[in-house]
Amino acid sequence: MKLKPGKKAARQMTLTPDHVETYARLTGDHNPLHFDRAFAERTRFGALIVQGGLTTGLIHAIVAMDVPGPGTVFLSQDWKFTAPVYIGDTISAEVEIVHVHETKPVTQIKVTVDRQDGERVLEGEAWCYTFDPSV
Repeated sequence: MKLKPGKKAARQMTLTPDHVETYARLTGDHNPLHFDRAFAERTRFGALIVQGGLTTGLIHAIVAMDVPGPGTVFLSQDWKFTAPVYIGDTISAEVEIVHVHETKPVTQIKVTVDRQDGERVLEGEAWCYTFDPSV
């Protein structure tokens, strides 16, 4: 598949308490913002939020499986979280290729993640390298 600027892919996921629990078991992120309802309600978020890694994980899935696709790894990431993602939210992530290096299998991508209410929760860019599976 020839990678070209403008190529896009998207994925969607509804985040559940099980996602939060599993992520915590895998990473050790047991921040009370994710588990202690009374604590979270006293913060500016007002309710339990999911770990940021769950939000960015959807981007990782797109990059690894869709665009640029299998064999791709991140070289760098530069994104910011612009709003919280709450347990029960459905998020939609999109990746768009904005630049393809002329002589290397390197792409620059734009990334966005939005909540079901349309609010943007993450935005930024990344650089990726795609290994040729025939090598």
